[in-house]
Amino acid sequence: MGGDHAPAAVIDGAVQAARTLDVALALVGPAARLHEELARRDTGDLRLSVIDAPDVVPMDEAPLAALRRRPRASVRVAADLVAAGEAAAFFSAGHSGATVLAAHAALGLLPGVHRPALAVTVPTQSGAAVLLDAGANVECRPDHLVQFAHLGVAYASVAMDLPTPRVGLLSIGEEARKGTDLVRETHSRLQREPLVFIGNVDARELFTGRADVVVCDGFTGNIALKVGEGLVESLEAMLRQAFDAELVSQIGGLLTRRAFARFRQRVDYAEFGAAPLLGVDGLALVGHGRSSSRAVGSGIAMAVRLARSRMADRVRAAFASAG
Repeated sequence: MGGDHAPAAVIDGAVQAARTLDVALALVGPAARLHEELARRDTGDLRLSVIDAPDVVPMDEAPLAALRRRPRASVRVAADLVAAGEAAAFFSAGHSGATVLAAHAALGLLPGVHRPALAVTVPTQSGAAVLLDAGANVECRPDHLVQFAHLGVAYASVAMDLPTPRVGLLSIGEEARKGTDLVRETHSRLQREPLVFIGNVDARELFTGRADVVVCDGFTGNIALKVGEGLVESLEAMLRQAFDAELVSQIGGLLTRRAFARFRQRVDYAEFGAAPLLGVDGLALVGHGRSSSRAVGSGIAMAVRLARSRMADRVRAAFASAG
């Protein structure tokens, strides 16, 4: 029960998801507060339950120390529910570092996986691509990035129905000699892997659709993701200013605004809702810290969709066959 707009946005998103998805949801957090919030809403016959977890991990605390001091933190309790088989998946818009650590500790890693990775779906000119790692691992070795590529391919083949996803390595240029020591060594390693490796992907090509899976360390991936989000928000603001400033016909203005609405829907992170943590032995989804109720609802919908399609089992099988 975390996030910048919690608990109201989380509860609103959960109520809407329970109403539209025909799913049972457990709200994990301080029970008294959750019951108080639910009493203000029309929940009717919705299958909503409350699991008491009195502790919350503050966003400004180091995740490992915070989880040690707070054994009943909501994200830790939620991860334990999945580990015990009492829930199919968990979603959190709270402290992402704490969510990753809680999922890792409770669920463990898939056989052969050294580190989990956050897989974010990003819009492209031709559809969508998977970017990983988007923030779970600040420092990585080449063997980590090679595993991220295999995890990303397993996920993209199942989630995006791609028979042979194309893998690209995020760098500052397409040439193999460009990039850090990590990038150059990973490039050499990926060339020897049984993958459709297309080489380096320049940062400006991230949203073109040239690659279906784009691999990088978590520090680089998180920056790329947030630069993209900031650019979209700035473009939206500038376009609104242009609409308000220009004297356009009523019909022309309506058509332009409709096109803008379609564009916004296509690039808005709230449409995707969450990023699965690949490599853990279960379903854990991390939402944006600024998640609105719509983003929370989208994140829960993704969790339901992945659980019903047995995504964790299928990624486990695909990764095992690749290794």
